[in-house]
Amino acid sequence: MNNTYGRLASHVYNLDKYIGKSFGDVEYYRARLEGCAGPILEPAVGNGRALIPLLEAGFDVCGFDASEDMLDYCRAQCAERGFAPALSRQTFESFTYQQRFDAIVVPAGSLQLIGHHAVASAVLRRFHDHLAPAGRLIFDLYPNDMVADLQPNIRSWQTETGDLLTLNSQRVKTDIIGQTTVSHLRYDLWQVGRLVSSELEFFTMRWWGVQEMVLTLQAAGFVDIVVTGDYAFGRAPQHGDHVVTFECQRSG
Repeated sequence: MNNTYGRLASHVYNLDKYIGKSFGDVEYYRARLEGCAGPILEPAVGNGRALIPLLEAGFDVCGFDASEDMLDYCRAQCAERGFAPALSRQTFESFTYQQRFDAIVVPAGSLQLIGHHAVASAVLRRFHDHLAPAGRLIFDLYPNDMVADLQPNIRSWQTETGDLLTLNSQRVKTDIIGQTTVSHLRYDLWQVGRLVSSELEFFTMRWWGVQEMVLTLQAAGFVDIVVTGDYAFGRAPQHGDHVVTFECQRSG
């Protein structure tokens, strides 16, 4: 039940973060990958919101996700556009490929779904091992997640068939020492005013300090680390920035 993205959660994600919706990340990643002719991996690919624009720009991208429901959306929307990238159900902790990648990209703060520092460190080492020599890792973190969404929140979406999907979210735990937050997310599907389906998910996010992440990347073997605030490449993050992006290379 923790960060699982089940059927209703994936449906909400697809309605809310539809293909073509960008938070500045799609354009940024496309620009940073310019000239990359080799294979690119997107872990936690979700519904393809970032992957599909990269495919449309001519990049050779594949991806994986832990949620089969999310992958179903990604596969369908790729097929609608004439793409058939290699997509598989795998996790951050255990993914494996025979090939090595010129780049690995993780937009939208997906790395923060890994709740423990030791596990995240192992995942970064796995990224390093799956990169070709001088291959790049690019990923986002959201620095405000520790203090955001403190109050209960209710949102709703109309489905393609006119039904109603609602999301009730409530922060239930903030662990300052562990640098994590846990929220309860309840997804409800309503038809003609009647509740027909519900899902409860525990949603865990980890907060990272900038220097903490730099040290963790260095320990994983990465070099030439560039930290960027709000997608202005090379500008150091500053107070008020919504997103911090890390770009680094495999050593050796």
